[in-house]
Amino acid sequence: MPETSTLLIFMLSSLALLVIPGPAVLYIVTRSVQQGRTAGLVSALGVGLGSMVHILAAAAGLSALLLSSALAFTVVKVLGAGYLLYIGIRTLLDRTPLTTEEDIPALPLGKIFAQGVVVNILNPKTALFFLAFLPQFVHPETGSPLIQILILGSCFVVLGVFSDSMYALLAGWLGKRLRKNQTFLRRQKYFAGSIYMALGVVAVGLKESH
Repeated sequence: MPETSTLLIFMLSSLALLVIPGPAVLYIVTRSVQQGRTAGLVSALGVGLGSMVHILAAAAGLSALLLSSALAFTVVKVLGAGYLLYIGIRTLLDRTPLTTEEDIPALPLGKIFAQGVVVNILNPKTALFFLAFLPQFVHPETGSPLIQILILGSCFVVLGVFSDSMYALLAGWLGKRLRKNQTFLRRQKYFAGSIYMALGVVAVGLKESH
């Protein structure tokens, strides 16, 4: 079981990360705007299940890595902290032209849920992020790493579904304006990059204190 302080820092870091409007959030907003809030909420649940698949894979892989080599696990944590800083800097420096979402066809709720799962499972950046983020909060000396990863991962998914659901509920009257607002899209890039870099700094601090 993760320590209370570790769990609190993890939850605060997760919330900071989850408010960043990424591809999954834009997909949820698009569904909610074009097909109603119910469709947005269903897509949020699908994205959450997709995250759980990544977390289970990360738990299995990281646990096996720790059993084989504590040093290798430490290296993964160091590289993970570096990766968080890297994607923060890359986000800040990104010069990709801003675009808005294309219209997407209406679908039954079952297909929307499945599409949300697939959107997140097939995103390699999601898998790489979990491998960089979760290990920073795992401390083998306090208990089973597998249990810690599953608890932390479950907390992340619950917080993610809650955060995404808020986007879905708001998207009906605000989401379309945000997706077409170039000023918002430009500024959220700097916000997102700053959050990633802050998480990298937090990860470095966690390693120094343990």
